[in-house]
Amino acid sequence: MGSSFKGTTICAVRKGDHIAIAGDGQVTMGETTIFKSTAVKIRRLYHGKVVAGFAGSVVDAFILCEKFEEKLEQSGGNLEKAAVALAQTWRKDQSMRQLESMLIVANQERLLVLSGTGEVLDPDEGIAAIGSGGNYALAAAKALVQNTDLSAHEIAEKALKIASEICVYTNDHILVEDV
Repeated sequence: MGSSFKGTTICAVRKGDHIAIAGDGQVTMGETTIFKSTAVKIRRLYHGKVVAGFAGSVVDAFILCEKFEEKLEQSGGNLEKAAVALAQTWRKDQSMRQLESMLIVANQERLLVLSGTGEVLDPDEGIAAIGSGGNYALAAAKALVQNTDLSAHEIAEKALKIASEICVYTNDHILVEDV
């Protein structure tokens, strides 16, 4: 009997010259058990200049994050080139196509979503959210951007907090990284 470890929410917000990525700490085993509540699903890459947040199957997310980091090194830290190279590999490599994960990546200039189908998406309005509570966090972040003067950091954190109050696979152990 194999159980998969899943569940998280990642939310990224660009406001002005600032980008923040927030993630919760919950890892769920199967559909009913909280396996860990303090997991870290946001990483700094490429000498701290890039932040990546991942959602989906934990093992798949680690593999994807490592492959993205390799592409970053190969591209000299160019976020777009690394994202496109990863997407090309993802589409061509049979084993990678089986990965159940998504990434949000950002540097000071760009915010991108790398999807499980090998797509590279530049989100509208500078707001992106993935994972089990992604839609809740996205809606909250959009409302906060449109109706408050909060910073990118504050909006990403509050959006995650709201998602954690709705989504059973998202908790309120929130980590926020600013780019």
